[in-house]
This record gives sequence, C-alpha cells and structure tokens, in this order.
Amino acid sequence: MNSTTTIRTPQARCRAAVARCEITPPIGIYHRMWGAALHDRATGVHRPLEATLLWLEPISPANGEPQIIVSLDHCILDSEELRRIRLGIQHATTVGYDNMLITLSHTHGSGWMSRTRSHLPGGELLGPYLDDLVVKLTNLACEAQTRVQPVTVVYSTGRCDLAAHRDYLDTNQGRYVCGFNPTGPADDTLLLASFSNESGGRMATIVNYACHPTTLAWDNTLISPDWVGAMREVIEQTEGGLCLFLQGASGDLGPSEGFVGDTAIADRNGRKVGYAALSTLATLPAAGTEFRYAGPVISGTAIGTWRHDPLPDDALSSLAAWRWEQIVVELPYRHDLPSIEQTTSEQEHWLAEEARAQEAGDEEIVRHCRAQVEQRRRQLNRLNHLVPGRSYPLRLRLGIVGDAIWGFVPGELYQVFQVTLRERFAPHPVFVTTLANDWQPGYIPPATTYGYGIYQEVIAATSPGCLETLIETICRHLATMQHQVCDYGK
Repeated sequence: MNSTTTIRTPQARCRAAVARCEITPPIGIYHRMWGAALHDRATGVHRPLEATLLWLEPISPANGEPQIIVSLDHCILDSEELRRIRLGIQHATTVGYDNMLITLSHTHGSGWMSRTRSHLPGGELLGPYLDDLVVKLTNLACEAQTRVQPVTVVYSTGRCDLAAHRDYLDTNQGRYVCGFNPTGPADDTLLLASFSNESGGRMATIVNYACHPTTLAWDNTLISPDWVGAMREVIEQTEGGLCLFLQGASGDLGPSEGFVGDTAIADRNGRKVGYAALSTLATLPAAGTEFRYAGPVISGTAIGTWRHDPLPDDALSSLAAWRWEQIVVELPYRHDLPSIEQTTSEQEHWLAEEARAQEAGDEEIVRHCRAQVEQRRRQLNRLNHLVPGRSYPLRLRLGIVGDAIWGFVPGELYQVFQVTLRERFAPHPVFVTTLANDWQPGYIPPATTYGYGIYQEVIAATSPGCLETLIETICRHLATMQHQVCDYGK
C-alpha cells in the first residue's frame, strides 16, 4: 500500500483588484420586508450597507476575459435594476455584459428596493436611491480597473454551525412552517479564498457560506446587513483587506436564532461566522507551496516529518488555469401556477379587510391582513417578471480559476445543490453563489419537497425535478470544462 507523500493546498494565480463603497439608503425610505411588519419606513441604521467589487482577470500563460463580481447588501433587486447596473459598468469599463456577476447577500434588513413599491410610504425615495446605486457601482468598477495587479489565491474549507435547517413540521397545527428545525440536515461548509499581492499583503477574503440573513424580521425597523455586517468586521479587523461575501445555496438554511428584532443577536450570529473563518485563515500555508513528507527523524521512535516546500514549476503554471462559460438551462414551469387575475382579486380582498381592521383598531387582525396583502404583492411581482412560455431559461455562469470551480446561479436553491456539486468535484473547492444576476425564478426546491405545503415549494414557479435537472446539467458541463482546461495546459 502506497502512502500519501504530498498534500496540495488548492490555489490560483491571476490578476485582481477589490474596491468598496457604502450604499446605505436614506432613513425614511420604504423598508418593509415582512408581511407581519407594522412599519413601512426605515427608522434608522443598524450598520451601513456596503457594496464590494472584485475584478478578476487571467495571468500568463492563461488568457481570457475579465470577470467582475459584485456583492451587494440587499435582499432582492428587480431584474431591470440588475440589468441597469450591468449596462452601466459595461459602458464604463468595456467588460462584457455576461462577464458581470451581481450578487446579493440576501439580508432581509435592507428593505425591499423595488420601484413597484414607489406608491407606498417612503417609496418616493426608492427611484433616486436605485439611480444613485448604478452610478456608485459604475464608479467602483472604474476604480478597481485602475488597481489590477498580480495576486495569489489560497483556497480553504472551514466549518460553521450557524446555519440550521429551516423546514419545520409543526405537529400541533399539522403544517410545515419556515423556521428552525433542530433535527434537519444543515451544510456547515465555509469556503474561503484568500487573495494576496506579490508582497504577501492580504488584499481580500471571499467568504462563501449558505445561511439566510434572517436574524432580523418584522420587529426590526432599522436598515441592516444582518449577520453579514459583523462577520465582515471581524475578518477585516484581524486580517486586513476587504471581505466579500457570497451567499450559498441557502433555500432551506437559516440561523437557528432568528426572526427577531434585536440587532445584538444579528451581530452575535455574524461574529460566529467571522471567527470560524479566522480559525481557518490562521492555518493557511504560504501561497505557492505544498505540504510534503520529509522522511523520518529518529527520536524516542521514528518520527515522520512534513514540511512546506515550493511548488514545482509545472504545478505553478497550472495555477493560472482560467475558463469561464455561460450556459442556459430550461426549467419547466409548474402546471398549477396561480394567475395574475386571481392573485389581484385576492390582494384587493385583503386590502379591504385590512382597512376594516384599521378602523376597528384590531392590531392582530391588521398584522394578519397586511401579511396576506404582502404575500399577494410578492406573488404578483413574481408572476409579472416570469419569462413567457412553458419554461424559464435559467442563465448561469461557471468558471475555473486555478484549482477551484466557481458557479453563479440565479434564484434560491436548496443546500443539496452545493453539497452534490462539492461531492462530485472533490477535492476541488466549489464556490456556489445564488441570487446571481437575478432572483427569478425564485425558489428551486428538490422534487421531494413538493406537495407538503412547505413555503419554498408553495411559491416556487418551476416544476418538481427542476433542481435535479439543473444539478446534472451543471455537472456534465463542468466535467467538459475541466477536460478543456487540462487539454489546454498540455
């Protein structure tokens, strides 16, 4: 039996730059994100919202086009807003439209930034804010473009148990609710990418973790990045550089302690992820090295020794691997999608009920009616933005950067998506980012969840089996990409 004599830490070599700006909306803007919320306007700021932009491009001997990754502290942005952001950056930098990846942290404390809500209290501030967001992000991309430099990337995997399963069966009521399920599976994978410049200074840390930022809920009236803000603070204060967060496949994952109004709990949740990341970053080997068995040293017994040695030239060259492709996967719509007419009628009914409850001064019924109205409002938004036809053309982007695989997918996916990809492509790190370039078509749950009244399935637009189709299509395409990279390197 042969023993392993070399351990390769996954790495990459490329050119990169990172930049950040604040994107906190003004106090008083429309903020309501929850059906049960009784407020409409933001009353203050817990922590600033931020935009962090990473510019990536290949380094010799590889070639290819630049990619721009933007992480925004927002929950959902309409498709048209994301298109305007991408067009603005494209015109200013000449980077291809398909090469821009606008991702959302999915904080539910940011408020719902949609022009469709401009008629609601605080909604008059939405349009100007969204217009200014395009200008800020365009300037941010131009700033990053001037700073691009050679970097080394060291990938690593940690663990954090903040995320918990959130499909809970309430046996007393005989129904599923969206909340902490202590017996359900929860992926605790914490993927990190540490970017360092040629002098060894930390430029950026990417954190890819799957957990809904839903610590704060209907009782919170403050603009907030939720737990993501404190996580960034912990990492940046200790390691330096900027921290960029990429939301994983968290459709069925959220913090075990959540849906509260206490910002201290959000900060505590964030520190938990931040310190988990620090514990992994603390043991990263130097870039450009591998851990190699150095032979025995005779002491009280024969001690096997290992040491970090420089990578051989051929291995260093392979770290420049670079390939990005866009694919489209057709996902059939479910046959029982509600109609716009039906949803509009239901919304009008609950608006009338809310008005009667307001006149009667019954806060409990008011809260219930507002929740029903909000559910129909969201459903109308989904239905109005779905692509016409019998299926949704899901456009996603796949990349290979050095030893790692990167996937950027619209919508919200269950954890099985990332777990399966990582199992199939081990030992390569697989960075999975959802809510990339669009929220539509919304949730894409596994076939096994349909028919049980689970929230994510109830509002899903796609039919059972779509997630499984998506997984298989991506795996086959990634396998082809890997072969192409290997063939190119020969």
